Amino acid sequence: MDSSQTLMSANIRFLSILQLIIPTSPDDSGTDDSDGAVQTPDGWEDEQQFINISVTPVECSVVCSRKLVNDLFVPVLNLLDAASRSQVNITTEDFVVMQIDGEGLDADRRVLELTGPLALAGISIFFITSYYSDYILVPSRYRGKVVQALEDKGLCFEDQTSSYINPNHHSRKSSVPTFEVQPPGTPPPATVSELQARTFATLKRRNIVPTVDAKIRLVQCGSRRYSQSNGSGNPVEDALHLGLVKCLISPPCPKFLSLTLADCEPASLLIDHALISHFSQDVLLGSKDEYLVPITLDLRDLPTESTGIVCGVAGRLLGETSEGFQEPVEMSYLSTARAGTVMVKDAELDRALKALRGVENGLLSSSD
Repeated sequence: MDSSQTLMSANIRFLSILQLIIPTSPDDSGTDDSDGAVQTPDGWEDEQQFINISVTPVECSVVCSRKLVNDLFVPVLNLLDAASRSQVNITTEDFVVMQIDGEGLDADRRVLELTGPLALAGISIFFITSYYSDYILVPSRYRGKVVQALEDKGLCFEDQTSSYINPNHHSRKSSVPTFEVQPPGTPPPATVSELQARTFATLKRRNIVPTVDAKIRLVQCGSRRYSQSNGSGNPVEDALHLGLVKCLISPPCPKFLSLTLADCEPASLLIDHALISHFSQDVLLGSKDEYLVPITLDLRDLPTESTGIVCGVAGRLLGETSEGFQEPVEMSYLSTARAGTVMVKDAELDRALKALRGVENGLLSSSD
């Protein structure tokens, strides 16, 4: 496939993503009763409860409802040539999204606390840390099992926020937690330590190494809340949309951008610092000067149903960097369709990489 075909395929896919971010009414009647506000197409009102769009060095990954996939992406696939179409995968598995309130444990321990019970129960998950909350995506068929596992860990569902919360709301500075479970049959790991060892053995066997692109520095931020007092539209949302459009259509393509949209809170962005200039200063919350470095695990060679990756990585980072009187490396995590990305502060990159190398020498590669 030549470069012009590749560019055309990318442009077509980004067009669908723009439609997902900024749904516009298909009404071509010429009438305009919206005062310039973006209109949601008929039938989409209940379809945008959760969206994640992530552009990483490995892939472009999209999470949205099945209806939006069929409306926006399937028609695009039909326009692509066979070679381009073969590079796109739409899962046949349906997932449910569970929001976890961000209060309580530090982000790094929260990843481990939340994913440990699910990994030990043999449930494959996606984990997304956003500016406001954490989200766990689990196969629909395991929903009951996941709810039970979370409730067994002391999390309870709060109707007011539609999220799971830790009612204790305190930060635990203890050692890495160990989850004891009753093994469901034949030999799954019984503790996080055992799971961690198996995870890194699998990564080594598959030649999956943590990689760092030294040119990418990320900023975690969220859009401001806007209280609409009249029918004049939402200027914060409009400015956010404009910035996102600039990120996606301005060459070169973004190296890293992850957008999370949920119906219960403002938008959250994890974005290459070089793209921040596309947004007006009054749109985004969060420090623009504190950079996170992404450490990427390319999981394309692993089966999609693999379990324990998030928990294993979080456990290794917490366990290996909290020896003696050291505080563990603070981390957040982004699961995409075929990769896992750990975000750590710039100053803690060396410690994080040393921990992820562990006893397996040569688990690190990087690019300048």
